[in-house]
Amino acid sequence: MSVTVKIPAQLRAVTDGEGEIEVDGETVGDALDAVFDEHDDLRERITEDGGLRRFVNVYVSGEDIRFRDGLETELSDGDEVTILPAVAGG
Repeated sequence: MSVTVKIPAQLRAVTDGEGEIEVDGETVGDALDAVFDEHDDLRERITEDGGLRRFVNVYVSGEDIRFRDGLETELSDGDEVTILPAVAGG
């Protein structure tokens, strides 16, 4: 399945400025692995010990994958996967 992975501005330095990356994947984990194959430096900023870092949220078509099947959340053709790291501020 072809899906779009949206990269937030604060992570685009490791994707050569790309804000959207088209990849194939059956699950969110597959799609992220495909992105990491192209931009390996992104892996350490998104994952830790085989899972998502605590402060990184991932959404599929607007729904948080933590309330679905996590990285095993199945994708449909045309889905949008959005990576959204928590940003501290005040």
